[in-house]
Amino acid sequence: MTHLRAEMLAATPVEPITSAGHAQLGIAVLTGIAVLVVLITKFKLHAFLSLTIGSLVLGAVAGAPLDKAISSFTTGLGATVAGVGVLIALGAILGKLLADSGGADQIVDTILAKASERSMPWAMAFIAGLIGLPLFFEVGIVLLIPVVLLVAQRGGYSLMRIGIPALAGLSAMHGLVPPHPGPLVAIDAVGANLGVTLALGVLVAVPTAVIAGPLFSRYAARWVDITPPENMIPKRPSEDLDRRPSFAATVCTVLLPVVLMLLKALVDIVVDDPDNHLQRVTDIIGAPLIALLAAVLVGLFTLGRAAGFGRDRLASTVEKSLAPIAGILLIVGAGGGFKQTLIDIGVGQMILDLSEDWNVSALFLAWLIAVGIRLATGSATVATISAAGLVAPLAADMSTTHTALLVLAIGAGSLFFSHVNDAGFWLVKEYFGMSVGQTVKTWSVMETIISVVSLVFVLLLSLVL
Repeated sequence: MTHLRAEMLAATPVEPITSAGHAQLGIAVLTGIAVLVVLITKFKLHAFLSLTIGSLVLGAVAGAPLDKAISSFTTGLGATVAGVGVLIALGAILGKLLADSGGADQIVDTILAKASERSMPWAMAFIAGLIGLPLFFEVGIVLLIPVVLLVAQRGGYSLMRIGIPALAGLSAMHGLVPPHPGPLVAIDAVGANLGVTLALGVLVAVPTAVIAGPLFSRYAARWVDITPPENMIPKRPSEDLDRRPSFAATVCTVLLPVVLMLLKALVDIVVDDPDNHLQRVTDIIGAPLIALLAAVLVGLFTLGRAAGFGRDRLASTVEKSLAPIAGILLIVGAGGGFKQTLIDIGVGQMILDLSEDWNVSALFLAWLIAVGIRLATGSATVATISAAGLVAPLAADMSTTHTALLVLAIGAGSLFFSHVNDAGFWLVKEYFGMSVGQTVKTWSVMETIISVVSLVFVLLLSLVL
């Protein structure tokens, strides 16, 4: 929290904040976000370029000198990439190892072999949540869709009864639980504790995925009754492998960084003594960089070697995992630049001043802002980054747990009602062979349920923590 306060003090507004200044800053924010929305939705410009241009427009309308606006943007970009870039890269490597080694398929096949017909939707939600911990949302979909289609086809299940729980498990993890890019950036922006956010994120994500997945899928299956499209069943990664990692080794590898980070958070709460030897050790091994690095190094053996990968194959897997995240890193970095520009022109202080007269929870306000940007841009990551930059100053006087809940409120808002301007909407539509209307009645409604239900849980936790 100290670094956030220092950042706020160092971020001197271009002009003193007055009532007129508030009006100009409000216009600047609306203009900057409008430019962002138009560039992404109408002109289909890449989010990195859109955020860059939007940041410069934001600074210009606020009356900042161009060189100061550029400096704010580049400073924020560099700080954000430095803070979360390595973590995103390590997460991508772990996810690629999990996919290519057949570890993900091993988890799926083991659980499905023990699942009854009645428990199958619950099993799919559990599989998606477990696999979704280290994987990006799009990668998780590509991995799970073949399983969803095959299970629905061979078992005679409704595709929605099986598919919605899997999508809910993936989406809840993506929006609420680090080390996914959105939550990581929000944690960095508001100065939240990663271990506490991870623990509360899992606490919120699990019941949310249950409600939006197995429970909602009962109704989704009635609204949309479709059969699995034959031409959309792709080949599974492990079909070309002679052997796969064991179920136990795969699960332990996936959960290793989660356990290490949660252990650090628990010791920090119970011991709370920086000079304590145990706390010093857990502070090191539970640091996100070390926890994820340890999981990757362990995964090279428990996943890669167990699948029969030699040194060349392991090197190739690691190399191939990094190329697809270049765009994500640029978007995240540009989002950090946009956030820093908001802070430096004084928008954070403006929100602090105005919110003193508002009878609204900071958590609900953060959710509303994220919802608005999500509906406009279609991007959960852009919504998370932008909303975090706007509400970051509100975290200055919050406790550790409430700062973590602020991150979760932002993440919840970023998932609200995916529609035609969201790439995930079209990915789900095409894989499941649905019409636009059917996708709205199932996928879009499911995303909205996740957003609203997770907000309710966040607000309830804020009352007791």
